[in-house]
Amino acid sequence: MTENAAQGAPGPDQLVFPGVEARLAAEAKAWLREQAGVRRASPLTIGAYARDLRQFLTFLRDQRAAPPDLEALAALKPADIRGFLASRRAGGVASRSLLRQLAALRSFARHLAREGLARVDALDKVRSPKAARVLPKALPAAAAREMARGEADESHRAPWILARDAAVLALLYGAGLRISEALSIRRGDAPVGAIESLTIVGKGGKARAVPVIRPARKAIEAYLELCPHRLASNGPLFVGARGGPLSPRIVQLTVERLRGALGLPDSATPHALRHSFATHLLSRGGDLRSIQELLGHASLSTTQIYTAVDKSRLFEAFRAAHPRAR
Repeated sequence: MTENAAQGAPGPDQLVFPGVEARLAAEAKAWLREQAGVRRASPLTIGAYARDLRQFLTFLRDQRAAPPDLEALAALKPADIRGFLASRRAGGVASRSLLRQLAALRSFARHLAREGLARVDALDKVRSPKAARVLPKALPAAAAREMARGEADESHRAPWILARDAAVLALLYGAGLRISEALSIRRGDAPVGAIESLTIVGKGGKARAVPVIRPARKAIEAYLELCPHRLASNGPLFVGARGGPLSPRIVQLTVERLRGALGLPDSATPHALRHSFATHLLSRGGDLRSIQELLGHASLSTTQIYTAVDKSRLFEAFRAAHPRAR
């Protein structure tokens, strides 16, 4: 995929549900708008929800040999739900993906119930599949630094694009940001010069202050010096080849090239850089509560699991940070 070919995720009203009764398709879009507006789900999450629902409705259509409608959903039996999950598992879908898909379907069912359109009780009578918690592996500190610098990318791309990608990766490892968070930064909020921190709005609309280390700030300054596009103060800091918002897929492709050049495993993903940020901080004596705030986690238990490092160090940090640990 070239950079010009990469596109952002479509909005809720652009998503389609072929082979579905019109009223049901309209409610599916209304649910997605609710997730985007009220729940503040990201465009990528909205796309995943739409895909999950579309697959389920396609399964029902094939089973019934007729377009699914609200009445068909209300008449579902637990066996129908289990049959769908079994078909997905037979197609090689892992338990974690099935859990997400079932959660999306239950969310849609709650929307239908709130609107007084249908009650899909069968979804609540099916046990959720169990999935082991698999975390991205932290990179060794030297490998994380090499990847964050982006200097191993030997592709024949414009110097400003190489500088841009290095700046994005520097934020993932140096500030523990998610891709979506890094790409949401506005030019006017760029941490350059005397600006040493960012206010990031993460999952659930929760805002947090994030300090930005000097190497990351210098990487952003280098990108801004080379960027050929005029960046509006209220526009995105990171832009694509044509000056539009940078696609997350471009960041993923950059990391794929870098891990090939550096000889790193497939587990070296953009999210692994965020994981490495937390793990390296904790292993070097970082306070668990502070790391929780930097990552934007709602609970300390999430951070405890996320930063899976040496158990003795983790327990020591947990005892020091948790108000009920003593």
